[in-house]
Amino acid sequence: MWQVNESGQGTIAQATQQHFKTMDTGLAQLLRVIDEIDYGILVINAQGEIVQANHLACHELRTGHLVASVNNRLTGRSTVLCEQIEQGLEHACRGQRKLVFLDGGRGDMPVVFIPLIHPVETDSPTVLVLLTRQSACDNLAVRMYARAQRLSPSEESVMIGLCRGLEVSDIARENGVAQSTVRSQVKSLREKTGCSSIRRLIHRIHSLPPVMPALRIVAPMRHNVADFAHL
Repeated sequence: MWQVNESGQGTIAQATQQHFKTMDTGLAQLLRVIDEIDYGILVINAQGEIVQANHLACHELRTGHLVASVNNRLTGRSTVLCEQIEQGLEHACRGQRKLVFLDGGRGDMPVVFIPLIHPVETDSPTVLVLLTRQSACDNLAVRMYARAQRLSPSEESVMIGLCRGLEVSDIARENGVAQSTVRSQVKSLREKTGCSSIRRLIHRIHSLPPVMPALRIVAPMRHNVADFAHL
């Protein structure tokens, strides 16, 4: 209930101002939270206009070879990609979740379209778009895991190579060491991490929380992307 002082002047204005200030603080914190997640995250409306985008999504819009922002609308960098994005948006606007694989010739990108507001609730539905991270090895949590397990730099390098799908011979060639050295490091990895097999180790790595590397955020990001990359 609103309080009223002795002079009859209510504190509604002050309380309202404090309420919106709290809301602004909460929104700012939420935007910072999504910037720390190592996945591209966008919110778009039924017309494909970008309402919000986190750091990685903005980076992908600027530099990626699959998606872009044209007149503040999410689009693909080819006719086929545009059609796939429109298909995902269409399903989401009908209240259906949709997974599409955008393929630009250099590997595909899984993208999920999720309805945030169902069309029966409003005439202006919004859609959450999740972009996959390009490589699990870029996840800061992998480096944190290596430190927690007290891995040496060379063991960490071998672990990342295994996560990239490299064979022992490939890792040895990249690091300029003998294959026997890499096999010894693999054995040490299993002992230090408590994983009975490399398959279990890789599964554990891929299940780590997606943490954004701090060095990749060089400045606060603008989340309203109206003026972002255009083709």
